[in-house]
Amino acid sequence: MSPPPDADLSAPPTVTPAAKARWRPGGLELLTVGLVLVLVGQRWIVDLFDSPRLQAGATIFVSIVVQALPFLVLGVVLSGAIAAFVPASFWQRALPSRPGLAVPVAGCAGAVLPGCECASVPVAGGLIARGVAPAAALAFLLSAPAINPIVIASTFVAFPNDPLMAVARFLASLVTAVVIGWLWLRLGKDDWIRMPRRDHLVGQTDWHTFRLTATHDFLHAGGYLVIGGLTAAALNVLVPRDWLQTVADNPWLSVFAMALLAVVLSICSEADAFVAASLTEFSLTSRLVFLVVGPMVDLKLIALQSGTFGKSFASRFAPATLVVAIVTSVVVGGWLL
Repeated sequence: MSPPPDADLSAPPTVTPAAKARWRPGGLELLTVGLVLVLVGQRWIVDLFDSPRLQAGATIFVSIVVQALPFLVLGVVLSGAIAAFVPASFWQRALPSRPGLAVPVAGCAGAVLPGCECASVPVAGGLIARGVAPAAALAFLLSAPAINPIVIASTFVAFPNDPLMAVARFLASLVTAVVIGWLWLRLGKDDWIRMPRRDHLVGQTDWHTFRLTATHDFLHAGGYLVIGGLTAAALNVLVPRDWLQTVADNPWLSVFAMALLAVVLSICSEADAFVAASLTEFSLTSRLVFLVVGPMVDLKLIALQSGTFGKSFASRFAPATLVVAIVTSVVVGGWLL
């Protein structure tokens, strides 16, 4: 169709608001720029770490990230697979229709996923997004990093002279996860969980949806993992280790000290048993508290939960989990250990 006779062909084409929008770098671009800057300025960065404290903090930070990153990748892959390939109706068939029964079933299901707490957060978010009751998904979030086969096997290896430690860890962790799920079912509110919108993660094909979801969750959760790791490293450097020996002789103080240590150290659940075994000045019950609290409430996990579900959720969920985990560990430890 030819233009009208009075049309001004020399006038520039009309620019729509979408065309005027400026390009904004995303998380992947920022990460790439950051890596390039680190490579370019590595000599200057190395000079900054002449201080023994900074070297220790850097070592702790790197160890936390290196331990957690493979399992974080596992978690986002599972989250992407759930979003792309698992229909919502599957979870309605797999879990009991009654939420009160779905909570213990989901808690026991955590025994089959070999991952750590970093993996459980995006998986739990994916479950809630697919229609699973939040109470059941949260029970799975707590149990998966604490009672899976790798964690229990590592606990057996770390405590060869105290095999009941692994049994006590499994039982206390499972009970804590189920109790928290039931508490959330009774007292929790939907507006406490801020589920991020994921409409933009629906691709043209299932594999496209998988790629979009996995990339988004990795960049999102990975940033909070870095924040949690930096905080844990800083606190590890600032808190004197001599304080541990001071409180070890007091049974109650040792319990709270080990719970606080578990929160601060933020050790991956596959490795924390060996750390607990090395703290021989503490009782077995206090070390059980360390093993139960760590995979459920630590700095990097709180940061991940806050970034995924919102600060309102984390400010309620983390303290409640900490209290239940301590009480359950003391009861189970006094019974079995």
